[in-house]
Amino acid sequence: MGPSLGSAPGPEPETGPAVDLSSLPLEVWLQILSHVPPRTLVTRCRAVCRQWRALVDGPRLWRLLWARAQDAPSQALLVATYYCPPTTKLCSWAHLGILKPLARNLLQNTCGEEGFQKWNVKNDGHGWKVEENLRPVPGATAQTCFVSSFMWCQKRQVLNLHAQGLWPELLDDPRTEIHISDWWGARSDCGSQYQLHVKLVAANRRTVLAKFDAEPDPIPCPNDNPYLQVSHVFTNFPKGVRFIVFEHAGKDTQYWAGHYGARITHSCVKVYFRAP
Repeated sequence: MGPSLGSAPGPEPETGPAVDLSSLPLEVWLQILSHVPPRTLVTRCRAVCRQWRALVDGPRLWRLLWARAQDAPSQALLVATYYCPPTTKLCSWAHLGILKPLARNLLQNTCGEEGFQKWNVKNDGHGWKVEENLRPVPGATAQTCFVSSFMWCQKRQVLNLHAQGLWPELLDDPRTEIHISDWWGARSDCGSQYQLHVKLVAANRRTVLAKFDAEPDPIPCPNDNPYLQVSHVFTNFPKGVRFIVFEHAGKDTQYWAGHYGARITHSCVKVYFRAP
């Protein structure tokens, strides 16, 4: 039980002398902070003092952290920032550490697990619908897909590469590659048609610097519920790419009411830096 009303407070706990950590060498602080989660480094540690802010905003701490991590985005950043470090204030090291933009999918909600969030949708016919996959798609974040209708249904995402954490020096380096892929399929009782259009766009949001268009042969009817992958790698593209427009479309071949058209899922855009 706690003390009764009116009782005298107990003795104060003994405390040792305050420890002065200001004399610790910089290398020791770097090692200590490199074990702190990235988001905590940016949201809390950076605000402690000027010295910690300088460490969080600089390259040495993040390179230590990435060298210890085993995930592909961390390893890709570690390599890229040695060969092609950011030199402008448009992209801070803390920004890179949080977003880790290399070797990860920059598109969001690629299987319809969040409905149509993040997609700009154009519906025709009976529009789009999200359904379960009729067979598994390897590597997908969810086994669901977007299903089109009896007229062309379109979806697009526009990626702001700076907002994703990619810096101008990297995007303009000829060793940078942009990998795109998409999966599409059909129901066994109805054929489908599919299109993919990807544009690399300049900062003015109008100038197209490179593009990829694909319209494979339709899947016939009947079929065995296939899923087919379309992929492309942009290399040696012109300098100045700052946006990516990713758009695909689908429809059925029978003009049936309902959702019997192309089944689209596991769309992907990844940026890589190929060191010599």
